[in-house]
Amino acid sequence: MRNEEGFSRRGAAEYTKPPQQRARIGIADRDDVVGALMLAPAVIYVIALVAMPFFLAIALSLSGATVGNPAIQQFVGLDNFISVVRDAAFMFALRNSIIITVATLVLLTILTILQVELLARDFPGKRLAQILLILPWAMPVALAAVGWLWLLDSEFSPIDWILRAVGLLGPGTVLGPANNLFYLGREWLGIGAVVIINVWRALPLSTIIVLAGRTAIPNELFEQAELDGAGYFRILFQITLPALAILLIVAILFTVLVIFGDMTVVALTTRGGPGYTTEILPYWAYLKGIQGGALSQGAAIALFLFPVLLAVSILALRMAYRRQE
Repeated sequence: MRNEEGFSRRGAAEYTKPPQQRARIGIADRDDVVGALMLAPAVIYVIALVAMPFFLAIALSLSGATVGNPAIQQFVGLDNFISVVRDAAFMFALRNSIIITVATLVLLTILTILQVELLARDFPGKRLAQILLILPWAMPVALAAVGWLWLLDSEFSPIDWILRAVGLLGPGTVLGPANNLFYLGREWLGIGAVVIINVWRALPLSTIIVLAGRTAIPNELFEQAELDGAGYFRILFQITLPALAILLIVAILFTVLVIFGDMTVVALTTRGGPGYTTEILPYWAYLKGIQGGALSQGAAIALFLFPVLLAVSILALRMAYRRQE
């Protein structure tokens, strides 16, 4: 009895803590508090670099602000949006944005699947191929643009030189009598050049995203399918692609968010030309708001991107949730 009583007294002394100490331990052990503290830097970052510019763009679009008079006190309502929509260049920019984005997505999806299927297999030089895969994504955009401008040069393009060497370009050939194709000076060649550069930039990241899911598929599934007599395309469409559907949706969503709202490639290569053939909404917003000095109209053009990207994001996320169910 004494031992038990003594033990109970010692236990009470050991496990009885002052209220302040218990409170400190309780706060540190609360997952919601710790989670909020961990997320605070990211939330502050998003508010500073995304939310504040977004609300500033809304304020500018509803004002008559210009470069010479950047004050936003002059409220003009929806006049800037109406003026932008009535401009003939708006439909050109919207059409070009949709064409370039859709073409990029189609080509990117096909090449991503092919590249993932290749990298999922063992072959000599696989490690080197994986390292080279990252280079387009890691390379600075300005440096990449210089390289592409050289490849697509109207006089010294190495692509044209190869085509002339194999007899596909020049007088009496399939591609016409000219010795150069002038990639950045023709409508559809200019659009094609922008699409190819976009795909070249986005392919590494989309491949890495999808490849992570491809390596997680058990090899036993493929071996069993081959034993059952299934061919490559049947395995691809009935096993591989359904298993990778969610990751493909994520890769496509990320590509849309980047490509549709990015003007870097157009600004560094075609500059919207020839004419308006490669002028997209982000670049037109830059021309109107920065070069043209109409800050309010530039902000209105940029805000047209928001509902489009929001709708695409909601659609893609709903598709992903349905695939999970």
